Amino acid sequence: MRSPSFKLSFFKRIPHAITILFGIIIFVTLLSYVLPAGMYERVFINGRSTVVPNSYKIIASTPIGLLDMFRAIPLGFKAAVEIIFIVLASGIMFGFMDKTKAVENAVGTLVKKLGSKNKYLIIVIMTFIYGLLGVAIGYENNIAMVPIAAVLSLALGGDLILAAGISVGAMTVGFGLSPINAYTVGTGHKLAELPMFSGALLRSVLCFIALSVMAYYNVRYFKRIRLDPTKSLGKNLDTSELSLSKPINEYSISNQNWLVISIFIGGLLTILYGVFNLNWYINELSAIFLIIALLCGLVSNMEATKMSETVLKSVSIVAPGAFLVGFATSIKVLMEMGNIGDTISYQLSTLLEGLPLHVSAVCMAISQSVINFFIPSGSGQALATLPVMLPLGESLGLTRQVSILAFQIGDGLSNLINPTLGGLIAMLSMCRVPINKWIRFIFPVLITLIGIAFLTLIIAVAINYS
Repeated sequence: MRSPSFKLSFFKRIPHAITILFGIIIFVTLLSYVLPAGMYERVFINGRSTVVPNSYKIIASTPIGLLDMFRAIPLGFKAAVEIIFIVLASGIMFGFMDKTKAVENAVGTLVKKLGSKNKYLIIVIMTFIYGLLGVAIGYENNIAMVPIAAVLSLALGGDLILAAGISVGAMTVGFGLSPINAYTVGTGHKLAELPMFSGALLRSVLCFIALSVMAYYNVRYFKRIRLDPTKSLGKNLDTSELSLSKPINEYSISNQNWLVISIFIGGLLTILYGVFNLNWYINELSAIFLIIALLCGLVSNMEATKMSETVLKSVSIVAPGAFLVGFATSIKVLMEMGNIGDTISYQLSTLLEGLPLHVSAVCMAISQSVINFFIPSGSGQALATLPVMLPLGESLGLTRQVSILAFQIGDGLSNLINPTLGGLIAMLSMCRVPINKWIRFIFPVLITLIGIAFLTLIIAVAINYS
């Protein structure tokens, strides 16, 4: 059976990422003239701004003018500077590792050792490994791992779209449906005053099934393009310095390669320690990436001029993705200018009143998906919407655990195609995959996962999940 991504002409007409984002910018600007400006009262709890339930009020309208619409773009870059730089820093780090041939030799040797007969197994294993990174470590924290999937996919005979499926797809699903996601589930449980990460069994089952679907679809896509290369969605994408440069049987890992790989692994372990023990975030990760790059250059005996040229060439490769991160963040700035983010949350919450119990849980997830396109931060969305959704859910007869699950599903799955999510755009850029091609690839997976997730929600309501 042919996949909808290859049958429907609609997907062939998906515009470029810049066009999509600029269209959303115009749409949000027009919304500021249509929707009333409004806001919830907020209080600081443990240093974080949290919405006060039932405090929404309409305020003086603040429509966005033409100048402000374009002014939001540089302001978006200013707001997203940390994520923009981590894209550049990770690109520089991978550029140095690529120059030493350590990644290429390691991947080539891995494929040689496992053999061509195990290609499908490699794809499944790597999908789950990247998914586990999303589950346990986070999202942007894993950006440096994405180019490795690109080299691996090309070595197996796949394309950059498959590389994105193995890495970006798996990490997005793993992070979005993680039973221990500190940003969504953790924040939600704090707000709901529930034991931290309680109800993990149902979430773990859902996450495992979702990653299994992702792995199946990756293998299915790989089989398709191996049988007919014209079906590849990655045609004409730039694979320079990612493809293997010699036959598989000629690969081995030198002592210098092992040293570079050890530096990379040591850097990752340092990051893990810092994230879990020292509250490190984006800037600290960027610093470690740059240190790894410098050390790789030094142990490879690169001259200063060669290192400088490598930095600039690496930046040039990831610059389009870094630009899109800032461009997407301008939408968040526009929402704040127009004061319509809280209005959208309030209007969607009122639509849920009076619905049957099972339907209201599903609609709550759908409403969170809509909000996610305007508030792409998981913890930010939790703090903005859950103080409203939790009391509403209880008034409808939903347990707090069900409301948080609905929030997690709505936020997590929509991240797969969210053009305003800086982390998604950043990681796709590391695979050199434009979002329009990504949507064509991932949409069948998204539809399948939505069906599974909604069924899980219905089961959660039926068993009074708490």
